[in-house]
Amino acid sequence: MTNHNQRPNPDDRSDNVEKLQDMVQNTIENIEEAKESMEFATEEEKQRIQEKNARRNESIESFRSEIQDESAARENGYQS
Repeated sequence: MTNHNQRPNPDDRSDNVEKLQDMVQNTIENIEEAKESMEFATEEEKQRIQEKNARRNESIESFRSEIQDESAARENGYQS
């Protein structure tokens, strides 16, 4: 049975910039660790690592774009 008294949590965007910055840093660290692991990888594994790192770089660019959006929203008081 569904409880109709439940309400969604309010949208708290106050720390989104910091969370996104952490995500960028973590992704960069993952790229560096993956590059280090290539030293012991087969050619097939190296190819997969390179492809995954390419996707990680795309994610970083998306995160950075979102950081800019969130920073602007923060400066504007998160108005819609």
